[in-house]
Amino acid sequence: MSRGGGASRGEGVNRSGGVSRAPVPAASGAPAASGAPAAPGAVRPFGYAVLRAGPAAFLLHRRAALVTAALSALLAAACVAYLSCGEHFVAPGAVLDVVRGRPSPDELVVGTLRLPRMCVGLLAGAAFGTAGALIQTVARNPLASPDIIGITQGASALTVGAMTFGVGSYAVLPYLSVAGGLLAAALVYLFAWRGGLHATRFVLIGIGCAVALSSVTQLFLTKGDYLVAQKAQVWMVGSLNGRGWAEAVPLAWALLVLLPFVLWAARAQRTVTMDDDTATALGVRLGRTRLGLATLGVLLAALATGAAGPVDFVALLAPQIARRLTRTAQIPLLCSALLGACVVVLGDLPARTLFAPTELPVGVLTAAIGAPYLIRLLVRGAGTGRRAAGGDPLPVRKPGIRRRATEGGA
Repeated sequence: MSRGGGASRGEGVNRSGGVSRAPVPAASGAPAASGAPAAPGAVRPFGYAVLRAGPAAFLLHRRAALVTAALSALLAAACVAYLSCGEHFVAPGAVLDVVRGRPSPDELVVGTLRLPRMCVGLLAGAAFGTAGALIQTVARNPLASPDIIGITQGASALTVGAMTFGVGSYAVLPYLSVAGGLLAAALVYLFAWRGGLHATRFVLIGIGCAVALSSVTQLFLTKGDYLVAQKAQVWMVGSLNGRGWAEAVPLAWALLVLLPFVLWAARAQRTVTMDDDTATALGVRLGRTRLGLATLGVLLAALATGAAGPVDFVALLAPQIARRLTRTAQIPLLCSALLGACVVVLGDLPARTLFAPTELPVGVLTAAIGAPYLIRLLVRGAGTGRRAAGGDPLPVRKPGIRRRATEGGA
């Protein structure tokens, strides 16, 4: 033993007089130390895998990757089923031959009639899903989707107004839909801005603008011609009837141009989900970031509305289902896009074949699925609000118990 208090427990004295630390047994259930220094990249967040590409390293959420792979497989199967089923059934092998460009007797049915319509549904569904994810991220509210806060209603009002005044060309209507969605979003943002963008005020003002714009649309319908009103009603529900390459190609180019901004949004949304004080302390310009994310979401929703009409509840359903499947801190954009595409394609398949030869608008099927989900969100939000406001009764302490405790303490 050494003088002056000696060595502590687990330490010994070596021949040179220094103190050497003996190995301490590992705690129960903990792995024993290997003695080698830990690698710098050995520590990573739970549920993530590290991908290395030369000097760069990336974190990959394992569950999100599995969900993405499963959704991709589901979407591929849905596309093959969509191209196969109909009044004239086409074998999956023949479908693949047409898609690959090989000569096939089913070229007219698959390549000319079904494939362009399916491409419009895929692109519009992906755009709706991504737009809903971005707007819900900015508003921090699962109810903040383009068809709830007035964006699709603005597109519908301007489009139906143009149809009422004689503009019925499908080459012009998509651009008017995009302009109407942008104008409605600018109106909502203008009224919701009060030195900052408050989430609750943004949603409430959006709902008010949606009601007002719906009234304007109904006014145009009553003032227009009967045939024009019927045509506008079908468009307002959201339909892929008659859609072809003329709608699919411009939408694909527009989404390709917006792809770099979507990649930026996937990174920027991590900071927007923080509280304002933390994000500001990290040097994030929340106002500009939220404006950029909201503008991108509005553009995507307006482009999809111009191509396929206001297909309701896709932008509401896809982001929330994607988040529940992946269990990530942010709404995953890629999974939201895949789910939006799956919802539109799988919704249009029974809409096209269920009552053949009559074809239903795809918005009828998506509304039948989305309306109960919206009611569930509202009921759950109302229950949370009652608990937060003190609606649940608190336990009442009996005065006798307190008196006996006081006497015993005395």
